[in-house]
Amino acid sequence: MAEPDWVQHAVWWQVYPLGFVGAEQNALPAGAPLAHRLPQLISWLDYAVELGASGIALGPVFASETHGYDTTDYFRVDPRLGDDADFDELIREAHSRGLRVLLDGVFNHTGRSFPPFQETLSQGPSGAKASWFRFDWPVSGWTPGTEPEYADFEGHHHLVALNHAEPEVAGFVAGVMKHWLARGVDGWRLDAAYAVPTSFWSSVLAEVRAEFPDAYFVGEYIHGDYAAAVSDEGLDSATQYELWKAVWSSLNDRNFYELAAALERHNTFLAGFVPLTFIGNHDVTRIASKLQDPALLPLALVVLLTVGGTPTIYYGDEQAFRGVKEDRAGGDDDVRPAFPASPADLSPQGWTTYRLYQELIGVRRRHAWLHSARTSVLSLTNEQFIFVAESDGDALVVALNLADEPADVDVTELREREVLLAHTSLLAGTGSFDAQSGGVKLPAQGWAILS
Repeated sequence: MAEPDWVQHAVWWQVYPLGFVGAEQNALPAGAPLAHRLPQLISWLDYAVELGASGIALGPVFASETHGYDTTDYFRVDPRLGDDADFDELIREAHSRGLRVLLDGVFNHTGRSFPPFQETLSQGPSGAKASWFRFDWPVSGWTPGTEPEYADFEGHHHLVALNHAEPEVAGFVAGVMKHWLARGVDGWRLDAAYAVPTSFWSSVLAEVRAEFPDAYFVGEYIHGDYAAAVSDEGLDSATQYELWKAVWSSLNDRNFYELAAALERHNTFLAGFVPLTFIGNHDVTRIASKLQDPALLPLALVVLLTVGGTPTIYYGDEQAFRGVKEDRAGGDDDVRPAFPASPADLSPQGWTTYRLYQELIGVRRRHAWLHSARTSVLSLTNEQFIFVAESDGDALVVALNLADEPADVDVTELREREVLLAHTSLLAGTGSFDAQSGGVKLPAQGWAILS
């Protein structure tokens, strides 16, 4: 399945809406007035465009109990964010700026307040929706008021696992997807896609694509066989956690060999699909906090925006926000903060990083073929790494130095590539290229992109 053509130019700005707008931690009480907060995002759309993004990847926006990943009504905007009119206005404003919109679909599990689940708890195993879930009904017989055991998501008992072998569940999920695609969204991120059977996604996505062939579908995969998952399930893409880990780990360990190995494996993915690449998201410690030496942050950005993939920038990372994820209740709050009313209210300290993102996205825009580019090593040591990203005869050379002292790297292979050597010049960065020697000079913790 080929991804939609428009994805070749996609650079996502990912936003976690409930955090971004400063919404309450828990669902509003019954009868409480709506909080029309979703329009707050509209004042940030120009900021995203100026950054260089071409789309907004929204976290959960549907009614839920707490953090959005415990959905209670898939056809209703969360009252903490607003209503359908607010949603429609956001879509209109985004599209008027050329921004695509991606929604986050949590279809592996639901919140306990999901009506079909509550109905089944009161009706028992004979309930109309009992087959939607994986209950362990008492052998001795169920009695009203007795709650049976049920499958959940990775031990989180408040997240009720759906029964993906039930055809009605497949029909329900397809209906949800089509409903919001008809309202103007451009695609779906499928949360915890790795926990859902392959047969479920393949049938659901086939039905949805029949009506919306230009929609984009990316599955959340943390481990496993990405390529097989994308192929077998009919997805366009999968989240590239392996590359995310290799980027920060290589910089922290002063070991570019790990990154080189990850890029070699990344090439094998690109042979079948274009992964969704990132160095930060709503589930992980921010890259500015993950790196032991914050001065190496530019090198992480360079990798993200010069290798093959569909890049995603997590809101705040473009301002070098810090935040640490912790394994405890509320442990995600630090990486899901509220944004101010407008860009003018941001700290002046983050704009240097924002401008670097602009520069690197600009490079990517002028070399759209980077979307599916493969990489190959030109020079590799623990602390210096020079690779070429190329596709169909086009190429860029990327040079990275994480050492605390300058490096003068001889690139013999550049001399052998006469076309590269004849036309190579510094496109961006802090280093330089000597056409006579074929050497790349990099300052301490420096980088260069050569065209």
